[in-house]
Amino acid sequence: MPYINIKMTHEDGGATKEQKEKLAKGITELFSDIFGRGASSAVVLIEEVSTDNYAIGGKTITNIREEQNSN
Repeated sequence: MPYINIKMTHEDGGATKEQKEKLAKGITELFSDIFGRGASSAVVLIEEVSTDNYAIGGKTITNIREEQNSN
């Protein structure tokens, strides 16, 4: 049973239910096409991470976005 974990930042209100369903369906189909298995048993977990809890180079994504918007 494939376990597929997708992590993404939660921005602009986050992904909609429809977007998450489309993503889960698409990634399941892609996995099945590539590996020839898992279409009926794949578990897809979508985690949206607050931009305050995700950092690159010691700066949170929140701060990076604010810096980008001020330039």
